[in-house]
Amino acid sequence: MENFRNYYDILGVSRAATFSDIKQAYRQLARQYHPDLNPGDQAAEDQFKLLSEAYTVLSDDEKRAQYEKFSEYWQQEGFKRGPGKPGVGDIFGGRISLEDFGFGEFPDFNVFVDQLLNRRPNSRRDSAEATNGSRPERDSYDAKTTPPGRRDAEADLTVPLEKAFRGGRERIRLEDGRSLEVNMPAGMVTGQRIRLRGQGVGGGNLYLRIQVDPHPFYTLQGNDIYCRVPVTPSEAALGSTIDIPTLDGPVRATLPQGTQTGQIIQLSGRGYPVGQERRGDQIVELEVVVPTGLSDREKALYEELRQTERFRPRASLPD
Repeated sequence: MENFRNYYDILGVSRAATFSDIKQAYRQLARQYHPDLNPGDQAAEDQFKLLSEAYTVLSDDEKRAQYEKFSEYWQQEGFKRGPGKPGVGDIFGGRISLEDFGFGEFPDFNVFVDQLLNRRPNSRRDSAEATNGSRPERDSYDAKTTPPGRRDAEADLTVPLEKAFRGGRERIRLEDGRSLEVNMPAGMVTGQRIRLRGQGVGGGNLYLRIQVDPHPFYTLQGNDIYCRVPVTPSEAALGSTIDIPTLDGPVRATLPQGTQTGQIIQLSGRGYPVGQERRGDQIVELEVVVPTGLSDREKALYEELRQTERFRPRASLPD
């Protein structure tokens, strides 16, 4: 495949190399090819860049895993961009998703590595561009001017409630195939925008419009989280201690005797984040659920209860 680089060969280690092996090999070779020790030697500088790139990928478990998957895909499927594949201009105003690498989106190895390392494609210059032993020119802009063609852009990102609640670092994939690592804040809400510097058009900013996916169990009501929890007739009548699901994990709660459908339990501080230090509450509505498919033993016990119970819920109804 065009541009493919075998990082293991570059560092002189096997595919089974440990982090310690990779680190040791990189240090030895980096000293040998460091530009400061080889002034004016373009070949040494280019090799040093390759060593740094290889070490950056193989020393990171996640990046190494993606590199391995990419290598397997190339060996099995080849690497050609098919017709109709989206290009860089297709992302703006479109939708993006949490990481789900589609390796066929990448036209060559350089594009894959640029996005794996979160670097702009134009920041890399092939060594062939250098002449007379000089270093490749760096991309740079005058801080007081706006580069031609730079503009901001927006894209939609749908996030599961659990991820919106916790935040943290997530890898996302844009429709043009680029993969970016984004630091998501905790407590994201629908309509919120997250700025990715330099990822827009011509180096402008890319703004992610957040859409929080509805959850089958939890419902956001402002900063509170609402849910409905079923309980058995015996738990409701006799009282009980049950586990209630929360976004932090199960929480033990005590049901009083005579719990009714619609009764509310409030779990303070178990709701959605409010700023960095406060949280809303989790509001739990209880629902008494009558069992079906009773065993003979259960039927007998319910029949015995019916014959002995004194509770008459319809006694106050009119004739």
